[in-house]
Amino acid sequence: MDVLLHFFVGLHIIGIAALLGGFLAQMPAIGKGTARFSKGMLHGALTMLVTGVALVGLNQAEGSTVNNIKIGVKLAILIVILGIVYVKRDEETAEKGLFATVGGLTMANIFIAVLWT
Repeated sequence: MDVLLHFFVGLHIIGIAALLGGFLAQMPAIGKGTARFSKGMLHGALTMLVTGVALVGLNQAEGSTVNNIKIGVKLAILIVILGIVYVKRDEETAEKGLFATVGGLTMANIFIAVLWT
């Protein structure tokens, strides 16, 4: 069971990397007003959602305690990220504030995962 759990943690990190990497790669474009939400960012967020649900399920199946409030906060943030990226994915450019919001929420989600014990 540990191997499966670690596998999903790895996939979850790959999803985070795709979402945050897509944001960071376009930071120079934010100043020019040409930044856009890429398909990789959407796929990263979806990967985070699917693997996050799998991780919660695997931890509960194993009998581990799951902090439901922390998971709920992380899920709410991810749903906001997914909503923004999904709705704006086909537009040529993204508003600076909206694009920055997705990056900030992604980093907030990472710090919640790491610091909230």
